Amino acid sequence: MELCDTPEKQYVEVGAEFTADGSMRPLWIRWTDGRKYEIDRISDCRRAASLRAGGAGLRYTCRIQGQTRFLFYEENYRWFVTKTPD
Repeated sequence: MELCDTPEKQYVEVGAEFTADGSMRPLWIRWTDGRKYEIDRISDCRRAASLRAGGAGLRYTCRIQGQTRFLFYEENYRWFVTKTPD
């Protein structure tokens, strides 16, 4: 899966669920060309910055089609991914 052509951030549409305790869990991302990718697993969620692309917020470490990807939820309420982990 080729998520983007540069290490810079690529904003994406994300489907997420919100639990009764107020936590948020992303379930899938929709790429800019319309392809939808299910998130197989989330192994970590923490406050972090993207060292390659800039931006900060919640960083989810996700497994998508067997590859590890960082999915960021910025403080401006937008989601983005980077091609490779920082």
